[in-house]
Parts: sequence; C-alpha cells; structure tokens
Amino acid sequence: MFKKLAKQLKASKSGNEYFPMDSPVDDVKTETKKTFLKGLSRHALNLYERKTDITNFTRLALSNPENNSHNEIVDELFHKEGVVDPFSDDALFSLSENQRFLKDLGL
Repeated sequence: MFKKLAKQLKASKSGNEYFPMDSPVDDVKTETKKTFLKGLSRHALNLYERKTDITNFTRLALSNPENNSHNEIVDELFHKEGVVDPFSDDALFSLSENQRFLKDLGL
C-alpha cells in the first residue's frame, strides 16, 4: 500500500510516472527561456515607453505653432522684482567679476 501511494505522489509531482526525475537539460532550457522572455518583455516595455513619449511630445510640440504663451510667461517672470535675466549685460558682467566663479574655472 505504501509503495503504491509513494508511486502516485511521484507521478503527481513530476507528471511522468516512468521517469520521476527532471532532466537538468530541461531545467536549463526553461531557465534560459524565462530569462529570454523577461529580457524581451523589458525591451518591449522600453520600446513602448519610448514610442508613447515621442507621440506625446510630437502632439504637444505641434499642437498650436502660433501659441506664444511660453514667451509671455518668461517676460512676466523677468519683469517681476528679484528675478534677473541671465543673458542681460549686467548679469554677465557681474559673473565675469565674480572671483569665486573664476577660481572654480581655474582662471
């Protein structure tokens, strides 16, 4: 009775009652297949994210070429007190006289 029960348990575990052990070659095959599929899935996800990023950027960039709201926002920001235009002559001149900045540059 015990031998019969042990045989049934081995058959249910391995699925093959005549050869209850798994082949090491099959284990390597399944592991490499899993690794390949995992890498392929990761690559496919990266490609999908790249494609959606490109389509979203294209839709945003080409939505309305006459829209100049970004220029208005920058102009409003520079007209506020405390915000300095980094490309103004005064800002560039003060940067050129900054000793700490020149020291960091090695000049």
